[in-house]
Amino acid sequence: MEFLAFFDINNTLVNFPIGGGYAMSWIEAVGTVFGLLCIWYASKEKTINYAFGLINVTLFAIIFFQIQLYGILLLQLFFFCMNIYGWYAWTRPTSEDGNMLEVRWLNKQKLIFLAGTSVLAIGFLTLYIDPFFFALANISVDFMNLFGAEIAEPVLEPDAFPFWDASMTVLSVVAQVLMTRKYVENWILWVVVNVISIGVYAAQGVYALSIEYAILLFIAANGTREWIKTAEKNKQSTLKQEEATA
Repeated sequence: MEFLAFFDINNTLVNFPIGGGYAMSWIEAVGTVFGLLCIWYASKEKTINYAFGLINVTLFAIIFFQIQLYGILLLQLFFFCMNIYGWYAWTRPTSEDGNMLEVRWLNKQKLIFLAGTSVLAIGFLTLYIDPFFFALANISVDFMNLFGAEIAEPVLEPDAFPFWDASMTVLSVVAQVLMTRKYVENWILWVVVNVISIGVYAAQGVYALSIEYAILLFIAANGTREWIKTAEKNKQSTLKQEEATA
């Protein structure tokens, strides 16, 4: 297989007899594997998850470029930047004594602020999701055309599930940010995002993606369980240190 052929979404690896049939390309298969590895190692609090994440979002950005989903392509660029930041945050001491970032819960004030902001963002995006993503798509095309891409302006259909799509988008962004700061709540949000994704993709007949997100749901649920235990251990350790120095 030629190197460049790997990146072609029409270069089929395997055909799944799901629904009307689903042809999975090499790039989608490899990107999916790295995505699963990213989430799995993140659930284990392993920094290498960000290396897998960078490969995953890069490959999926190429996929979305080919199928002309330019708004989602820009979202992958955001995730790329957050993977770099997360890698930095997880390996950088948080204080002069060398303490590293620890798994913990959001405090009450941050939780209320984040919940309120997320609700407002979902409501706003639900109302304006079509013009918002149409604008993002056009901006993406105009930007790439500056470098000689010669891409035609995209013709996009209205969003089939504006509320659920807006919810997935906003909660995914929030969850990714929380993960970089090692807050337990990120996994709870990923569980919600994956449940919504399974339903939306099944409703659209994209059953392969529904199966993929079912696997991600299992990993996110496991991540929630493990990080809750780790957060409790870290809390107890902090209390003991405070008592020792009191």
